[in-house]
Amino acid sequence: MQESVYSPRPKEGRLPADAPNILVVLVDDAGPGLPSTFGGEVQTPTLTRTLGEGIGYNRFHTTAMCSPTRASLLTGRNHHRVGNGQIAELANDWDGYSGHIPKSSATGPEVLRRYGYTTAAFGKWHNTPAEETTAAGPFDNWPTGVGFDYFYGFLAGEASQYEPHLVRNTTVVLPPKSPEEGYHLSEDLADDAIGWLRRHRALDADRPFFMYWASGCLHGPHHIMKEWADRYAGKFDDGWDAYRERVYERAKDQGWIPQDADLTDRDPTMPAWGDIPEEEKPFQRRLMEVAAGFAEHCDVQVGRLLDELDDLGYRDNTLVVYIWGDNGSSGEGQNGTISELLAQNGIPTTTAMHIAALEELGGLDVLGSPKTDNMYHAGWAWAGSTPYKGMKLLASHLGGTRNPMVVRWPAKVDPDPVPRAQFLHCNDLVPTFYDLVGITPPRTVHGVPQDPLDGASFAATLVDRDAKAGKLTQYFEIMGSRAIYHDGWMASAFGPRSPWVPGLPAGIHDWNPDDDTWELYHLDEDWTQSRDLAAQHPKKLAQLRELFAIEAAKNKVLPVGGGLWVAAMHPEQRISTPYTSWRFTGDVVRMPEFCAPALGNKDNRVTIDLVVPESGSGVLYALGGNGGGLTCFLDDGHLCFEYNLFILMRTKIRSAQPVSPGRHTVEVVTTYAEVRPGGPLDVVLSVDGSEVGRSTVPVSAPLLFTANDCLDIGTCLGSPVSLDYFDRAPFPFDGTIDTVVVEYL
Repeated sequence: MQESVYSPRPKEGRLPADAPNILVVLVDDAGPGLPSTFGGEVQTPTLTRTLGEGIGYNRFHTTAMCSPTRASLLTGRNHHRVGNGQIAELANDWDGYSGHIPKSSATGPEVLRRYGYTTAAFGKWHNTPAEETTAAGPFDNWPTGVGFDYFYGFLAGEASQYEPHLVRNTTVVLPPKSPEEGYHLSEDLADDAIGWLRRHRALDADRPFFMYWASGCLHGPHHIMKEWADRYAGKFDDGWDAYRERVYERAKDQGWIPQDADLTDRDPTMPAWGDIPEEEKPFQRRLMEVAAGFAEHCDVQVGRLLDELDDLGYRDNTLVVYIWGDNGSSGEGQNGTISELLAQNGIPTTTAMHIAALEELGGLDVLGSPKTDNMYHAGWAWAGSTPYKGMKLLASHLGGTRNPMVVRWPAKVDPDPVPRAQFLHCNDLVPTFYDLVGITPPRTVHGVPQDPLDGASFAATLVDRDAKAGKLTQYFEIMGSRAIYHDGWMASAFGPRSPWVPGLPAGIHDWNPDDDTWELYHLDEDWTQSRDLAAQHPKKLAQLRELFAIEAAKNKVLPVGGGLWVAAMHPEQRISTPYTSWRFTGDVVRMPEFCAPALGNKDNRVTIDLVVPESGSGVLYALGGNGGGLTCFLDDGHLCFEYNLFILMRTKIRSAQPVSPGRHTVEVVTTYAEVRPGGPLDVVLSVDGSEVGRSTVPVSAPLLFTANDCLDIGTCLGSPVSLDYFDRAPFPFDGTIDTVVVEYL
């Protein structure tokens, strides 16, 4: 009997045989005036190499803010349409600001995966609702729930580069080594991505991949090893005004901006370098040196990724998209800071306070280390957005929204030193990817009817510098700052606040967007928004304002300025846990602050049942990190408490007598001495019902301590809150914690 021969049914192919691998690199909070590639003075050899092997786009645009840009980039829709008119942590109930990407707007990676791509994301995510970021999930809005087969990075908007709160897929993980052992987050993200590429090559090489590598650099805190910062020693001694002049001339000489582009003026509310007192200038210079080293180090890690692509044979058919900034450079450091969450909490300080605190830590060389959460003066952010007048958080002016994009694809794209000048937006990426691999945007995904894409493909420009691309109209809006682009013209309204000015502007609670002054620019003839034509062309301005109103209504932007609701109007309504009491066992760790008890700004009682060994030591609980937080711990038997107000002010309590060995009940009661945001707190420590210490915290943190650190019980796994145990971190308690009960009072 003749034996039958069967062959397996071939896999159904839904992609062309030459479908490219895709790598999207997104740098954070970085403006066009920083990279040496475009005339800046921060060395970016990988960006320069990628441009030299490919093409550049000098009119590519983002949204002026982190979560909004990422949501728009990944979905191909406008940021309000996908619920990201504000960062995820400051979401509210209006549809355009909900912090939830709707299932009717599936991400590009989700669609590519359904067509046969394998997908991976690394680094900063910032698109999961803050209330869903604990280890309990739900996970459908984590990266692996919205299109990625693999994720390694952090869910929040920023992280310590030395002690980040990390997630692999849906599991909380610790960094693979300590800062003392040489850990840095940018290097770790590159290591993990390289490992993933190698596994793909060994196990899944017949499928194209989509990789999204989103660094936490150059977002605050600016953390980098001293040797990288030292590369820039003395480079910025003459300040930000002189820096802008040099970068502007080089950007023209290198052909990145037109010869007739004007250098915009400094806003009168921003200090000139000459306004900085001489005794403060070394501090301001070193902050910029640290930032520059941080940025160069990140670019080098991107270079390691590209080298790995080459070594694995993926070079020719990998489309590399390298975007320098999800918005312009950030002025959230305001007057220069050693703890950048001070600005978000609206706590006024002086530069002298920062310098004095820094001297206690060891001086200027401590900047960039695990002992600070430093960020540069807003003047450097303005310089980093040369030649434009805006920066991060300003959707009205191009310094907040215009970011360089470089593309390399050796198999299909010939290198061209002349930049493409089509007006593009981050929502154009997904339609471009679909176009390149022949995907028609699906009408349904997972059974959910899909919203139309707002972006437009620029695929034709990859091979034809003069091809038409993008769209005629694009709106911008972040926290009331807004603009509308249409066919070469842009109308802009600055909005109610200047990002570089500390505190909230007077009268913001009475701000009415209808009263804002609008400016008008003919961008085709005025590259940098240097000539306001509103008075000369009132009809054109009126047309564009009406067009903005139409786009705002279509895209869920209304109410204009809705992103200010929590950030400025009602900080008490920030995302937080719905619970008022908790019962923890002694092994609960890594509970993100947004979901943890608000021990630093609500009346509360913490009751700990524990067994103390002889001369017991270790952390009982810690919330936050070195940049700001609170902690209760035993030190050689003494019960200690510290409220670390962003490094500048530390309130400490220490019991006079050690706690005896054996079973005890420790109680920490915190109550407002004056009930107001940022008001003083009375803290009382008790052991077995007897008071052992008390003090008053003169100023409290009204919003939160950190963006990414956590509550830990029995240890301090993140950045150490107290310098008293900095060298012993994570300083686990060497006794037994049975329960920790937290109650709001």
